[in-house]
Amino acid sequence: MSDNTICVYRYAVEQFYRLYPQLTSRNLQLYKVYLLEHYKPQTVNLRLRAINCFIEDKKLRSSPAPMIRIQQKTWLDKIISQADYEYLKQRLLEDEEMVYYFLVRLMAATGVRVSELVTFQVGDVHCGFKDLYSKGDKMRRIYIPSNLRKAFFKWDDFTARTDGALFLNRFGAPITPSGIRSRLKTFAVRYGLDPEVMYPHSFRHRFAKNFIEACGDISLLADLLGHESIETTRIYLRRSSAEQYRIVNKVVDW
Repeated sequence: MSDNTICVYRYAVEQFYRLYPQLTSRNLQLYKVYLLEHYKPQTVNLRLRAINCFIEDKKLRSSPAPMIRIQQKTWLDKIISQADYEYLKQRLLEDEEMVYYFLVRLMAATGVRVSELVTFQVGDVHCGFKDLYSKGDKMRRIYIPSNLRKAFFKWDDFTARTDGALFLNRFGAPITPSGIRSRLKTFAVRYGLDPEVMYPHSFRHRFAKNFIEACGDISLLADLLGHESIETTRIYLRRSSAEQYRIVNKVVDW
């Protein structure tokens, strides 16, 4: 598993043993109640999955804790709108925030995750794609559109380098996911954008929404996003709550 997954799973096990002296079915039920009182459903299931993996790995007698069922939304929320995305690009360009100008363009043009984004190298732009390997040695190819590549070749800081990490911070070190998240919130305040939609995954959602509306091939989109199940990708067939509301106001006049 990835380093991040290992860290999250380990934290869950350590948290459990801070609360309870032994891993018993009774204590596992109490832990589940504790999680439900303190965390969102997705976090609850993540912690329970970690404990269940621990039980399986250690061959303990305790029964696995059942996951909680999460009611799936019929709408998408907290996605940057196309208008706000275009506005953000324009303001970043005007303020010569070139690293983040290209960074948000790459996320929105490829649907790449932030953990994958920071692994991009200068050479990947020259190639026009990046091959990413995940659990089980599965390979996914991220294509960089030609119009974005042409823009990179007009960026002096990019053409001055022949190798190394694609995005560097002001100290010349490779940019980090936490640094990206923090900087996007700063730009939200600076440009008067909703902070709720200014986070890395929002641009992955924007890519998916734009792609499905322009192409309609949900199977290809699932491959591009690296989804194991096409059911995960189907969420992008839905509209945002704001879009639903606009349609209702337009259509319903009785």
